[in-house]
Amino acid sequence: MTSVADHPETVDLFVIGGGINGCGIARDAAGRGLSVSLAEKGDLAQATSSASTKLFHGGLRYLEYFEFRLVREALIERETLLRAMPHISWPMRFVLPYHKEMRFENETPTSKLLNTVMPWMKGRRPAWLIRLGLFLYDHLGGRETLPGTRTLDLREDPAGRPLKDKFEKAFEYSDCWVEDSRLVVLNARDAEARGARIMVRTEVISARREGGLWRVALRDAEGDERVVRARGLVNAGGPWVGDIIADRLGVNSSERVRLVRGSHIVTRKLFDHDRCYFFQGTDGRIIFAIPYETDFTLIGTTDQEHHASPSEAVCTPEEQEYLCDFASQYLKQPVTRDDIVWTYSGVRPLYDDGSKSATAATRDYVLSLDEGGPVLLNVFGGKITTYRRLAEAAMARLAPHFPQAAGAWTAGAALPGGDFRPGEVAALVDALRADYPFLSEFWARRLVRAYGTQARALLGDARTAQDLGRDFGATLTEAELRWLMDKEYARRAEDVVWRRTKLGLRLSAEQSAEIDRWMQQGDDKTSRAAAVR
Repeated sequence: MTSVADHPETVDLFVIGGGINGCGIARDAAGRGLSVSLAEKGDLAQATSSASTKLFHGGLRYLEYFEFRLVREALIERETLLRAMPHISWPMRFVLPYHKEMRFENETPTSKLLNTVMPWMKGRRPAWLIRLGLFLYDHLGGRETLPGTRTLDLREDPAGRPLKDKFEKAFEYSDCWVEDSRLVVLNARDAEARGARIMVRTEVISARREGGLWRVALRDAEGDERVVRARGLVNAGGPWVGDIIADRLGVNSSERVRLVRGSHIVTRKLFDHDRCYFFQGTDGRIIFAIPYETDFTLIGTTDQEHHASPSEAVCTPEEQEYLCDFASQYLKQPVTRDDIVWTYSGVRPLYDDGSKSATAATRDYVLSLDEGGPVLLNVFGGKITTYRRLAEAAMARLAPHFPQAAGAWTAGAALPGGDFRPGEVAALVDALRADYPFLSEFWARRLVRAYGTQARALLGDARTAQDLGRDFGATLTEAELRWLMDKEYARRAEDVVWRRTKLGLRLSAEQSAEIDRWMQQGDDKTSRAAAVR
């Protein structure tokens, strides 16, 4: 192990945490001309940011809690984000089945009001209330390109076929899909392209105010230690934000984070159309059933208080049963645990606003500025949909300390590979297959959805599949692995098969182990040099 550097570098802003908020802030700050370093103790998007329901959405149910500002901001962002990343995000239609017998035990502020003025409606969301919510959803955010709400006759519409016959009516509205892990990585790549230094598998040992700067001590995966000095510090540690404040920064704070576990199951494909279902439960919760990775269905999420370490979050057998039973209340063919092919779980670091239940706790973000010396910004909460706005708000809070920084810029800037118009994916896939005839439809579409216009750079001058090197299975080649290691910070097989891609759904444990062996042995010199840029 080497000793800490005697002459550390100094940067304007040091960011702790390689989730969506940390990478979004690093990108925004670098684009304003600040020198930026970011350290992530594991892989980018390793925790909460890869465990979302993978939606850019306003949060229809948040209207029941009167969170109009949060919903409006998220709705406005949907179309801004679609234009910046049309390869990893796209519109999706959501089908909300309705039947008047549905009862709800949980009380929201809205249901309490209804119970007071209309006690005969106790526990129910009447059709008119759903229509009102969807009307607000259509109009709060100045919707421009996404289609509005319509009513479906489930006896005639194909969306009704997988559902039980008692569901005769539904409302259909718009939201958007996003590849959450790729969103984080592309923000990191763009931050680096604008001058930021991205360090993965690098832990912040401590950070202390010293001589008008932050002294940040780091340790990498090999045990080497070094120091970076910074004029400002951002704590975007996600579910570890409180631990970082207390254990790494040694700062006193009365603010607390509330850890809420959200779990998902992935099953065999449950229906043939490309629309998503929005299901309401008798406990007041909602879940989604979403077409996923061509051959699967994603179902989630739960909301459970989490009292263990965030790294210990798993989808428990009870949560699996809950999600299966929930979906089975709607689908003709019951969903059982035998249908599950994968589960994942993450911990949302919500700002502790004192709400009684995890479901009711705010999903809004809170930015806490500590100016007792070199500036410190602690980031609590947030939604993946509003990550860009959160980064802008963070920079607005930090701006007085960095008068040299330029203004806001991210609203019109595409992420790497996203320099094409929404709706052109099919044309890009066709053009890629024309120039690389060995690509199957699935393979070409997967590459375009992951890398956009940069898929051609990955494929290079290959004329056959063999030109891309070793085939690891499920269309994953040596050329793609090198790209992911050299340009996207991947170090282990799990980074590739569960975050940069979802090919873990199609690869065996033996194939994943072989990928890991190749990554560790095949290009050690290059990968080590890229690990800390």
